[in-house]
This record gives sequence, C-alpha cells and structure tokens, in this order.
Amino acid sequence: MTTDPAKGGSTHWTGIGLDDRGTPHAAWDAWFGGRTADPELTVPSGVRRVVVVAPHPDDEILGVGVTAARFAAAGAEVVIVAVTDGDASHPDSPTVTPARLAALRISESRRACAALGLPEPVRAGLPDGGVRGHETRLADAIAEAIGDVPGEDCVVLSTWRGDGHPDHEASGRAAARACAATGARLAEYPVWTWHWAEPGDPRVPWGRRRRVVLTDPELAAKRAAVAEFVTQVAPLSDRPGDEAILPDWILDRLVTRSETVFW
Repeated sequence: MTTDPAKGGSTHWTGIGLDDRGTPHAAWDAWFGGRTADPELTVPSGVRRVVVVAPHPDDEILGVGVTAARFAAAGAEVVIVAVTDGDASHPDSPTVTPARLAALRISESRRACAALGLPEPVRAGLPDGGVRGHETRLADAIAEAIGDVPGEDCVVLSTWRGDGHPDHEASGRAAARACAATGARLAEYPVWTWHWAEPGDPRVPWGRRRRVVLTDPELAAKRAAVAEFVTQVAPLSDRPGDEAILPDWILDRLVTRSETVFW
C-alpha cells in the first residue's frame, strides 16, 4: 500500500485518512453474513492466462491472492504486473530511502507470491503515487502480459476503477483499456473500498460481486504471505514517519474468510 490516498485525488475517496479507522471489519462481517446469496466465483473452464494488476507490492495478495492461486491450480498461467515498486509508502521515513524501500518491497512481494504458489511479479516501474500520468504505458504493459492468448481465454484481475486510491483507479482504467483492445475479460477487486465505503454503499457495484470463500489452509497461506510484507505490517523503526502502513485493524478487513471480485 501507499500512504494517504487522498493526496492524489480519486473518484470515491471521501477524505477519510489513515488516522481514521474507517469502517470496521465487524460491520462488513455482519453485513456479508446476511448476504449468503451472493454467488461464489468459480474458475471458468478454458481460462489459459490470468493477469493480476497490482498497483503496489502487496495489493496482489491482499486483494486476490487466493483467487489467483485457484486459477493457477486450475492450470491457468498467472502473470502478475507490479505497477509500481511501492517506494512512496513511507515518504517521511528518517531511516529508509525510497530506493532501499523499493528493493525491500520487491523482495517481500516475491516471497509473498511464492507462499501462495504464484510467480514472481513483472515490474512495470511506474512512479508510486503517479500512475494516472502513465495510463497508456501501463495499458500497453498489460496488453503485453495478455499476449497472444485469445481474449475469451484470458482474465485480467485489476484493482477496481472506483477503489478510492488514485493509483488503484488509474490501474483499473489502464486494465480496462487493455481488455477493450484485446478482448480479455476484465474483473476488478477492491482494496481501499473497505476503508471508506459502508455496507450497502450505492457507489459500490455489489451486483457484480462474486465471493471467493477461503478454506482454512488457504486462509493460513494468505496470512503467511501477508506476513512477508514486513515493511508494511510492522514499523520501520520507533521514529516518526516509520509507522506501520498495515496495522492490525486494516488487516482485519483485508485478510478475511473471503475475497471479493467484481465480475
């Protein structure tokens, strides 16, 4: 993740900052408990390639780590596009430079993906916090990842275009452009939505929601993968500017019994 999404502007961001805990996990859990009719996502037969678009190193795991692993287990080739290196997660750190942070986060993402049986991400190298200025370049990179696989045989999993973080929304728009050009199926996943939205929020496309219910081993594997993001889940130091970006109350919303895909 990258701190303070409000700074870059977005479609749905409401001004809630990370010092505000947003909508608690308990509220989502209670609401989803009454929505048992939401269909589960079943891996479609014939999918040969899945392209996961991750704006920052960790989004691929937090959003759809198990979903991607299920596609891989079904025989699909998974390609993860790491849009940025995540070097802006701690802009005021007195102990770690952006270059060092990028190197750490790239390594963390590699280990986290391996924990779920996923391949090493392919780096697009776009600026953290500035993806919307490079959407054409990103769309080209996603189209390259789709390759020559016929459109109906490829699924692109990208952050939702209304997720409330400028990089996430720009990545979603670029993915939509690549899918329009290639015929690949676009599916989107929320990350920041769980922070600013509320149960039943009309801005969120709940009608497109497909749930991926995790088994106990899958949930344990996802937790192990998330634990690899040490620069995000733990403070870099005890000095101001080095605080954890993913404290427990954020992880409670993101590492749950299910993943959500807008199909």
